[in-house]
Amino acid sequence: MKRFSSIACILLTTTIGLAQNQNVQKETLVTTTTIKDSKGEQKIVKTEKIKEIQKVAIGEEKPGTKNIPQVEAPIDVTKTTQVAINGTVRTVDVKHATHYTSNGVKYELESDDLGYSVIIPNNKKRALLRRTSNDNYIYSNKNKIAVAHFDAEGNLILETYDEKTDRIKTEKLELVKN
Repeated sequence: MKRFSSIACILLTTTIGLAQNQNVQKETLVTTTTIKDSKGEQKIVKTEKIKEIQKVAIGEEKPGTKNIPQVEAPIDVTKTTQVAINGTVRTVDVKHATHYTSNGVKYELESDDLGYSVIIPNNKKRALLRRTSNDNYIYSNKNKIAVAHFDAEGNLILETYDEKTDRIKTEKLELVKN
């Protein structure tokens, strides 16, 4: 019995120690709007969830002191917006119409019913972004299928497999700031 309680105490201490390697701040903002029009009354509930994660970084120990200072580390911010219109929930990660650039070409990202459409200039067919179960996206157009995600700055990152080199090719579409 002593051995069991000792093992449990060690596991608990290890778990608590591992859990303290980052600072996490979560914020939820809920806005409810009721609109009356010719179709009747619509209730719109907008939920914005902001999660900030900062890994704890420790500075150098100074001789003669007991405390070790914490050093500033980058903060990873994730913002998710859910809009519910009469009970139908839709998750949005970026604005409804956003512009990106890559190699001097300007792209426009628009929300659609199943995810996003990427409007490519001088191209008749749009590329599609469809959300996967792990919050990444499948990017699909006539010439390319890729895995996509948004980085902390809001840029769209496309990762494509190149058969010739057996490598992953990364393309960054930079968010155009207004």
